[in-house]
Amino acid sequence: MKKEFKITKIPSLIDMHVHFRDPGYTYKETIETGIQSAIAGGFRGVCTMPNTKPVCDNSRVIKEILHKAKKYKFNIYPVAAVTKNLDSEELTDFKELKKAGAIAFSNDGLPILNKKIFLEALKSEELILSHCENETQEVKWQIETYKQAIIEGFKPRLHFCHISKKESVDLIREAKKNNLNITAETAPHYFTFTNEDIDNTGTFKMNPPLGTQADKRAIMEGLMDGTIDVVATDHAPHSDEEKLQPYFNSPNGITGLETAFSLTYMLLGLEKTLEKMAYNPRKILKIKNKTMIKVALDDSWIVVPKLFKTKCKISPYKGMKLKGKVIND
Repeated sequence: MKKEFKITKIPSLIDMHVHFRDPGYTYKETIETGIQSAIAGGFRGVCTMPNTKPVCDNSRVIKEILHKAKKYKFNIYPVAAVTKNLDSEELTDFKELKKAGAIAFSNDGLPILNKKIFLEALKSEELILSHCENETQEVKWQIETYKQAIIEGFKPRLHFCHISKKESVDLIREAKKNNLNITAETAPHYFTFTNEDIDNTGTFKMNPPLGTQADKRAIMEGLMDGTIDVVATDHAPHSDEEKLQPYFNSPNGITGLETAFSLTYMLLGLEKTLEKMAYNPRKILKIKNKTMIKVALDDSWIVVPKLFKTKCKISPYKGMKLKGKVIND
């Protein structure tokens, strides 16, 4: 006899960081398969990153993404590029992009290394989602640039994406102690795995790469004490063939939409999971919740990637037993 589990209604989740690969890389993911994957994971809104082809640096691409999403009655919040073609040389037209539907700006896919351009972006007072690759070094100078924008009389908005290293957590914690209004996210793979888990394929390959045991502990501590505000997925699907190449040949990125709630719930419990995946993302993005989802918090399930809704069926979570199941009737 199948065991009956108590169903709990909770606010729907928002993912501040996904790659739906559309337009340009639809063999990896499409708006449709990305939305299906998000819904399966309990999300009812996602922020799509701009490293598409063409780059989401103009209103036409934003309108195309929103048009494709419209028929699914799902909230896609496009993130537009900070600089044209992600090249760190010339700012995009923030006003035009925001009018077209951009919710924030990021060069996710490539870090911004031009400090003058980064300062100008912060002085726009729009939400800047910072993708750091040489993570701690970039977090350090970007916090200093944020301070400079304040000195010049602006009210910058800075959010650090996919934080993965202890030194980065320490820098952000110190900035918050100094009353800097900076926010940060991590992803479940950074509090689940370490570099000791990496195999000879691209299954565990992402950027920033997995850290040490000390990094993993620091991420967990940062989530507990509020240094890290958000759990996002950095859902970044590729074809199965690409991910199964030898590690150094495989592209960066793993899927995460369909496992993130359970992994976070197992670590943080329900109250903090909702804080990191529902309340804080909406607060940062300045959006309101209009939907609820159903979960069976005591239900356990085994991760079977071939059943995922995303196109990519390769997952580092394969075979793991997770607790807390999203129920989509």
